[in-house]
Amino acid sequence: MRNLKVAAATAALTLLMAGAGAAEQPAGMVKTTKGAASIERAGKQTPAAAGAALMASDRVVTGADGSVGITLRDETLLAVGPNSNVWLEKYAFDPTSHEGVLNATVKRGTLGVISGKLSKQSPGAVQFRTPTSILGVRGTEFLIDVKDGE
Repeated sequence: MRNLKVAAATAALTLLMAGAGAAEQPAGMVKTTKGAASIERAGKQTPAAAGAALMASDRVVTGADGSVGITLRDETLLAVGPNSNVWLEKYAFDPTSHEGVLNATVKRGTLGVISGKLSKQSPGAVQFRTPTSILGVRGTEFLIDVKDGE
């Protein structure tokens, strides 16, 4: 009987931990990296590597020789160029309805974007900010270039 209680408690704890981990899904994944590139999360910086998860609220920072290619869950493609600082402020995507939100800020550098399912299904739900502007996206390809001091 004791073994049954221990097994039941272990199973319940495993389910609880799995549910907690499933609460926050990655926004996307790093597909490619080159040169100096890192992901800043909760005040900690880790090298950006192919296969690394990108979470909502992460920052992608690249050096003079760095670049990062990212695929978000809705198939949006992001290309972060050299000397860039890009913050994925908010991201949510429902794979069934293709609805959600994408808010990102380019503080410095370049960001190439090929929009995915989210911007096509939910017009107005995708915004990219720079220090001087806000860009609403409705399904397109574009490049943002923020010079230092802008």
